[in-house]
Amino acid sequence: MQLTDYHAQYFAHELTRRCSSDDIEKLAGVVAGAQVDLNPHQVDAALFAFCSPLSKGALLADEVGLGKTIEAGLVLSQKWAERRRRILVIVPSNLRKQWHQELTEKFFLPCRILETRSYNETVKQGNFRPFEVKDLIVICSYQFARNKATDLNAIQWDLVVLDEAHRLRNVYKPSNVIANTLKRALAHAPKLLLTATPLQNSLLELFGLVSFIDDHAFGDLKSFREQFASVSQEQAYHALKERLKPICHRTLRRQVTGYVSYTQRLPLVEEFTPEEGEDRLYHLVSEYLQRDNLQALPASQRSLMTLVLRKLLASSTFAIAGALTTLSDRLKKRLAKQPPAGPLDEELEKDYEALDQTAEEWEEEEPIEQLSDADRGALEREITDLDAFTQLATSIDHNAKGKALLKALKIAFAKAAELGAAQKAVIFTESRRTQNYLLRLLGDSAFTEGVVLFNGSNTDDRSKQIYAAWLERHAGTDRVSGSKTADMRSAIVDYFREEGRIMIATEAGAEGINLQFCSLVVNYDLPWNPQRIEQRIGRCHRYGQKHDVVVVNFLNRKNEADQRVYQLLAEKFQLFEGVFGASDEVLGAIESGVDFEKRIAGIYHRCRKTEEIKTAFDQLQLELSFEITEAMTRTRRQLLENFDDEVRGEAQGPGRGF
Repeated sequence: MQLTDYHAQYFAHELTRRCSSDDIEKLAGVVAGAQVDLNPHQVDAALFAFCSPLSKGALLADEVGLGKTIEAGLVLSQKWAERRRRILVIVPSNLRKQWHQELTEKFFLPCRILETRSYNETVKQGNFRPFEVKDLIVICSYQFARNKATDLNAIQWDLVVLDEAHRLRNVYKPSNVIANTLKRALAHAPKLLLTATPLQNSLLELFGLVSFIDDHAFGDLKSFREQFASVSQEQAYHALKERLKPICHRTLRRQVTGYVSYTQRLPLVEEFTPEEGEDRLYHLVSEYLQRDNLQALPASQRSLMTLVLRKLLASSTFAIAGALTTLSDRLKKRLAKQPPAGPLDEELEKDYEALDQTAEEWEEEEPIEQLSDADRGALEREITDLDAFTQLATSIDHNAKGKALLKALKIAFAKAAELGAAQKAVIFTESRRTQNYLLRLLGDSAFTEGVVLFNGSNTDDRSKQIYAAWLERHAGTDRVSGSKTADMRSAIVDYFREEGRIMIATEAGAEGINLQFCSLVVNYDLPWNPQRIEQRIGRCHRYGQKHDVVVVNFLNRKNEADQRVYQLLAEKFQLFEGVFGASDEVLGAIESGVDFEKRIAGIYHRCRKTEEIKTAFDQLQLELSFEITEAMTRTRRQLLENFDDEVRGEAQGPGRGF
């Protein structure tokens, strides 16, 4: 093509011109090239990140479902265009592939997922700095980044993005090893933190997140406490808000309804009555877990392990049978003075995948005790009881809740058809053993076709076939990241979208996958943690969903505590109906979902009679009413939700962005 002098001058101008940090044209080239349906608040957020006078970074805290990944993608694209390409993205391990896909498919940014295998292969090839790659954005998990902190510290990063950054909120506590290790390793890097919940129930969480970006923004922990201990005082409140303005940007879902349409959540409750054997098993195991002295559970982890066993008991007889066998086998080895196969939590985690995530925030109040095995009689009696419970559990072939699932699916699929939605459903369970039971159950029903499993490993034969076919179809393309874990997730989701009808997912499916093509969510097991429930439903009920989402839950007619838990989740947290589901404000008021889960577990442990259960839940409901409506809710709203136009107008003044 022959260029005229005019065109040559025009192109030279376009290639060399500079824009101020708050100029919308700064992102013009990025927006023009991206395959993204952009919304105004996303452009605002990206510009805010550039405009931050603190060149050390920014905190983007939009509510769930507003596209923080897109906002970060705009920032990354601009960095890439400026040839500032030493970029690292740190995410929870199950979000690595999602980020890889978003950045490559929507922004055409080349990425590499770095994990142990690819890291070691790179070192074997003679490159002893695998994080330092030319013209590739590196994506890795929090755990991997922590393990390779020395490598991270050796690189002059142009930008580090940290997704789900609320995991870092307790960095001010020396006990939070991952957050503190990453803070030291990335001390000199400009950072972009993404989280929908920057403040839950303590101002110290805000201190932690901001100090991760810039240690000097608030000073040390002591001075922060002295200055902002009473944020209800007008002067302290305004001072804190002013400090946050140039660092934190937040958009609420209700602020964008003018140009973003959201569908409804439609609740569907299916009640069931356990068979006599199931009911007897429940009461026997429940009474066992309430005993004062249990040899099978480590004293230092009793509360956590009791919670896990109660969840498996509620999941299915198949799930609890496996756990009971594990406990019995460990006690038998102890009698024989043989070492166990490993820690109890590691053994139970093979079935209950959410255990590690729960344990992260679970602080036991009991001291660690070395239990003596001198009393062989007590051990033998406990083993006898566990074996009897196991025998009863394994004698039960079918579960009443399983039969209720088949009935609920017929009703829910009919409702989906009425709404014009695809005949697809995602069923969530907390147990892999229950997952396998449901696979067998559906295999013998009218829903046998198009069933796929989704869990932390997907080592079953069907998953392997789906993965092999996916690899063959995408060989030689950038869809294949090289990370088997991440690529397996993509293969399963693609199959579910294109050919599948039902996905049975463990908690591994509750984060980081986009199922907006599906509008039917089934909580076969209902977590007690409302934040985990919101994550589950958010896989389908999100920006881009075209249909109302049907949410199915199950209620045990014989279990008063289960019914009260559902009532709290439905009425107090408003998880199952409406346009938005649970708001961050309500979820944040309970400190953390794990804390709420622990309170529920305490009621199950203490209360034996129906009246005791009723009284305990009435008290909890009163406490929640106070927490959700009192001071911290008001503080959170004032500090984080009144920024919008005020911040964009004032805090984005001229300044060198990162």
